[in-house]
Amino acid sequence: MENLNFVIGKNLQILRKKNNLTQAELGEKLNYSDKAVSKWEKGESLPPIEVFYKLSQLYGVGIDNIVGEEKIKPAFIENRYMRKRYLHITLLSILAVWLVALVLFVFFHIFSGNYYPMCFAWAVPVSLIVGVVFDAIWNKCKILFVLLSGLVWSTLLCIAVQLLHFNIWEILLIGIPLQLGVIIWSRMVKK
Repeated sequence: MENLNFVIGKNLQILRKKNNLTQAELGEKLNYSDKAVSKWEKGESLPPIEVFYKLSQLYGVGIDNIVGEEKIKPAFIENRYMRKRYLHITLLSILAVWLVALVLFVFFHIFSGNYYPMCFAWAVPVSLIVGVVFDAIWNKCKILFVLLSGLVWSTLLCIAVQLLHFNIWEILLIGIPLQLGVIIWSRMVKK
């Protein structure tokens, strides 16, 4: 059986890193120095019992997860790797949208003899749709509302430019209630 101080220290270190905190930041939250936090993590000393309670609330785990022998998996390393992977997949998907826009642009030029730059204009809202989908799947809607706002206005601008014979302001007026809906929904979801 390993030394209990060492087990607690390793658990404290894993939980701190999993929550993206430095020793100084954690010490500040607990009103202790970073040196005290370092000693706890090395197993040189143990924090007072009230600190265990504060840590369990801060990390959203039970005290038994902090003092238990069953080690907490260092998921922060996997999370960092997976976040990069998700970002790369999202960027590659958006790049594919722009590649399709370029292919359509060339296709229209070759077969109709006209340039059709609206392919690139429509690539903006389609890219934002890809961003919305991947943000909702992988990032738990961290920037979903920014992407939705961009989607609303870029789509309306594309429609307005595509249909130049209409008054552009009438089309853009549609964006006001849509934007208000996005704002209200974002506040509702955050609460």
